[in-house]
Amino acid sequence: MLLDYDRLGWLRAALVGFTAAVAAFLLLPVVFIVLLSFGSSRWLAFPPPGWTLKWYQQLLADPSWIDAALTSARIAAMAAILAVIIGLFASFSLVRGEFRGRQVLRGLLLTPMVLPVVVFAIAIYAFFLRIGLAGTTLGFVIAHTILALPFAIIPITAALEGFDKSIEDAAIVCGASPLQARLRITLPSIRIGIFSAAIFSFLASWDEVVVAIFMASPTLQTLPVKIWGSLRADLSPVVAAASSLLVGLTLCLMIVTALLRRKLSR
Repeated sequence: MLLDYDRLGWLRAALVGFTAAVAAFLLLPVVFIVLLSFGSSRWLAFPPPGWTLKWYQQLLADPSWIDAALTSARIAAMAAILAVIIGLFASFSLVRGEFRGRQVLRGLLLTPMVLPVVVFAIAIYAFFLRIGLAGTTLGFVIAHTILALPFAIIPITAALEGFDKSIEDAAIVCGASPLQARLRITLPSIRIGIFSAAIFSFLASWDEVVVAIFMASPTLQTLPVKIWGSLRADLSPVVAAASSLLVGLTLCLMIVTALLRRKLSR
């Protein structure tokens, strides 16, 4: 191999140190937020003068925070379901379809992942404002589904490309219809990709803030929008507590995904 990790010598230690420094740079702000959520100061002050759980108590006792969290979960769940369904059909077309412009279609479907999110937010807000969907649950779900679609297509497409289609063909030869073969053979075989698509699509909607700010209304706000609004109003540690729960749920879902992927792949 051109680059063998075991033969790097002193460069290996430098590489490990550089990687650790980058990881610390990315993770330390999150660690600080979690620590601030347990601080006894009524403002976001570090280091905290003491430790307390009262900010989490205030968070869980405030109906507006609970409503924002439930709204985020509801919208993210609906967006994830739609993204997986649409992504499944799109992936079959991209992997097994033979038509002109297939790669162009793939690029268009993945555009929301590379397009600056503020550009997408302004465009979809202007469009939804014209048709009356701005500030509605349906508008939220459609916008978040578009954003989550690439995160569904990529793992499902990868799973389909790694699936041996001859197994499906053998089931059809043995008497199964094409639909039965795909439902009973193909879908269970690519279940890891479908599960990953569902989790990533949920998280793409759950953590989204830019589009949500444009789509929000006084009566419909997701948790990231609520956090953003609270940061502009005051610097209460309740915001840090809400942010910690947001990060905590994301981390838990990623851990569950990794464990289930390992279990299903056996």
